[in-house]
Amino acid sequence: MDTTDATFEYDVIERSREVAVVVDFWAPWCAPCRQLAPLLATAVGRHEDEIELAKVNIDENPMLAQRYHVMSIPLVKVFRDGKVVDEFAGLQSAHSIDAFVNRLVPSKADRLVELGDEASLREALEIDPTNTGARLALARMLIADGEVSEVEPLLAPVSFDSQASGILARLELADVDHPDISAGLGAWDAGLSEQALAHLLDAVRGTTDPQLRNTLRATVVGMFAELGEHHPLTTRFRKRLAQALY
Repeated sequence: MDTTDATFEYDVIERSREVAVVVDFWAPWCAPCRQLAPLLATAVGRHEDEIELAKVNIDENPMLAQRYHVMSIPLVKVFRDGKVVDEFAGLQSAHSIDAFVNRLVPSKADRLVELGDEASLREALEIDPTNTGARLALARMLIADGEVSEVEPLLAPVSFDSQASGILARLELADVDHPDISAGLGAWDAGLSEQALAHLLDAVRGTTDPQLRNTLRATVVGMFAELGEHHPLTTRFRKRLAQALY
């Protein structure tokens, strides 16, 4: 569809809350734009129920060009939940465009992770053992059920992930007899994130054991990852953690 300054909010922003919307910024005088258009339409057309394609003529819609910093064309941006999540510039090969568009469609394993039950998560890992989301979700489910023996081998292959290493560190701390650690872990399990972080930082300040400090650091960093990098608590307590460690 062609979208404009007037209709973009509905055509793209609101629609992207339901499916991915690929937006092609172009102009009639741009030869590479004319070459890209059919390749992009073909690639998106293979996923017509899951991805939509919108086109913006930047000559006719200068406000959108300015809003999205269109400095050269063709420029393609992908919107999800009202935000730009991916993009590329310039004419690309058909293979590259197909690969770009295919990444926007959830895999079967990703769809199983979205279902979230134990059977679906285990099936997702059979299909894709590298699926970190499935491993994290299953680990949290096992911990909630008190079945922690499987968690370490489950998360060890993805221990490079800060959430995974944080969960593993929390399991180590569960055996440590320390009032602030016990209070911090209990607060986290109860959904009291700020209290949890405050207690754990007090524990960092109160120990000189380098191994325990490292385990506490991994735990807190994992909590930051679960909260989100831009969460207000993450921003505030990251500075405090650095001060406590160094």
